[in-house]
Amino acid sequence: MSPPEDVPVREGPVALVTGASRGIGRAIAVALARKGWAVVINYVRNARAAEEALGQVQACGAQGLTVQADVAQRPDRERLVDAAMDGFGRIDLLVNNAGVAPLERRDILETTEQSYDRVMAANLKGPFFLTQAVARRMIELVDAGAIASPKIVNIGSVSAYASSPNRAEYCLSKAGVGMMTRVYAHRLAEHGILVYELRPGIIRTDMTGPSRDKYDRLIGEGLTPVRRWGEPEDVAAAVAAVAEGALSFSTGEVINVDGGFHLHRL
Repeated sequence: MSPPEDVPVREGPVALVTGASRGIGRAIAVALARKGWAVVINYVRNARAAEEALGQVQACGAQGLTVQADVAQRPDRERLVDAAMDGFGRIDLLVNNAGVAPLERRDILETTEQSYDRVMAANLKGPFFLTQAVARRMIELVDAGAIASPKIVNIGSVSAYASSPNRAEYCLSKAGVGMMTRVYAHRLAEHGILVYELRPGIIRTDMTGPSRDKYDRLIGEGLTPVRRWGEPEDVAAAVAAVAEGALSFSTGEVINVDGGFHLHRL
C-alpha cells in the first residue's frame, strides 16, 4: 500500500523501533534522533515511559510519535505499520527490538507450554510477521522512488548460541531470530533492502537487573575480554552505524556487541 495521498512523504529518513519506551530500544531511538532520523516509538504497556522517550527524541530536534502495539498480535502489527505510514509516509529502517524473558526461570524439564508460547510469540513470531509487513511497504516505496537503501535490524542475543537450560524458550527464540535474519537478508537483497542481526551480550537493563550480582562477579573474573557491563548506548551506537550505511556491502551479517563474549579461548 502506498502512502495516503494526503500524507506527504517526509524528506528525511524514518525509523520504526519496537520496544522503544525504555532500555535498549529507547537508547536506539535517541541515537537515531541525534542523527536526524524521525522515530516511531512502539511500546506495549508503559505509555508514560514512551512519552519520556518521545521527549528525548524531540530534545534532539527530531520528530517522533508513539504507537501502542503488541507485535505478537496481528491487528496490532497492522496498526503499527499503518500509524508509521500515516504519520510520515515512509519507513527506512525497522528495528526489531521488542522482546520478553520468561516470567520465571525454570529448568528445561519444567518449561511450560504457556511460557514457551508467550516468549516465542513476542520474540520470534511477532518480529517475523512485522518484518514481512514492513518489507512489503519498503519494496513499494523503493519501487516508487520514495526511499533508497532501507534496512532491517534484528536485536538478537548471545543466547542464540549460549545455552541457558533454565530459560530454554528464550534461547530458542533468539536462535530463531538468527535464521530469520538470514532468510530475510537472502530474500530482500534483490530489492536493495539490507538485513542485519545485532547480538548484545550482558547489557545493563531491567532484564539483567535480577542477575546483577552474578554478572558483576563473572565479568570481574573475565567472562568478557572487555571487563565491563555493556550499556544500552553501546547497542544503539551499532544500530546507528548500520542505519547510516556503514555496512552497505553487507547483509545477513551478525554484529556482536558483547565485549568479546563470543570469542573462544583455551
